[in-house]
Amino acid sequence: MLEVKTLDKADERRDFPRGHLEAVHLTGLDFAVATFEPGWRWSESVGPIAGTETCGIHHNGYVLQGRLHIRMDDGAEGEVGPGDVFVCPPGHDAWVVGDEQVVVHDFAGGMAQDYAKAD
Repeated sequence: MLEVKTLDKADERRDFPRGHLEAVHLTGLDFAVATFEPGWRWSESVGPIAGTETCGIHHNGYVLQGRLHIRMDDGAEGEVGPGDVFVCPPGHDAWVVGDEQVVVHDFAGGMAQDYAKAD
C-alpha cells in the first residue's frame, strides 16, 4: 500500500518557545520537521514541557539550514549544520548557534511522536 502525505498539511503541529515541530504519521514512519529560532535552547524551550533536564528522545536527523550545537550528558559535544546527517541518542541538550533559523528533518520517530508533549 502506497502512502503519501505532504508537510504542507502536517498531521500535527506543536509550538514551543522559539520554535515548532510539524509531524506526519504514516505506516512504519513518523517523520518530523523541527524549526528552531535563534536563541532556542532545548533546556530552556522544551525541557520545562518535557519535565526533564535533558532531551530523552533519540534523533536520526538531517540539517537543512542553520547550525545546532549538541552537548551529551557525558560531556561530549559537537555541532551539526546544513547537509549533515546525524544520530543523537537520548541524554543531551542542544542550542541554535548564530542568528540563522535551524531546520532539521528527523526520521527516528520519537520526535514526531513525543517531542515537546507534556506527560
